[in-house]
Amino acid sequence: MADDEPELIRDPKTLRALAHPLRWKLMEVLHNYGPSTATQCAEVLDESVASCSYHLNMLAQYGFVAEVPGKGRQKPWRLVRTNQSWSSIGMDDETALAAEAAGDAFLEKEFSSMRDRFRRKDRESLEWREVMGTYATTEFLTAEEAAEVQRKIADIFKPFADRVDDGTKRPEGARPVRYFLATTVAPRRD
Repeated sequence: MADDEPELIRDPKTLRALAHPLRWKLMEVLHNYGPSTATQCAEVLDESVASCSYHLNMLAQYGFVAEVPGKGRQKPWRLVRTNQSWSSIGMDDETALAAEAAGDAFLEKEFSSMRDRFRRKDRESLEWREVMGTYATTEFLTAEEAAEVQRKIADIFKPFADRVDDGTKRPEGARPVRYFLATTVAPRRD
């Protein structure tokens, strides 16, 4: 499931399917907890079951999630695509706007999750509180150097990638730890 090279999404309808923060939250639940029903997702996210069910169906329509075959009325959903990528470079206006909306929804979900987790930090054990935090820096780099930094950061996480799909490879006490790294460049002052 974990892809090294994400498929570049270029379809505006598929991008619009990602333009809702709850859909990103649902994919995160499926990523962190594995196959889950709409009811289980609703409990984790403090959302209505109807809303989770609707948004899971929308994600399924565009190939991001799928129902797990089985018996019973409540079927669990599983994450199908774990690594999304898009860019507005070279896209027509409609697709560029859809890419922007997907990016905005993703960022909104990330910031909301970070805020919520930091608010609950004091409820964690001391060992987890000590590793939680933020780090920000501004360096003066060329585009090539910035790309190299991104590659090196990605390489740090590669030894742990097999734990996403195979829970037996997770050591005791392992929990989903989210790293959100952003690379931005300041506007030119001309």
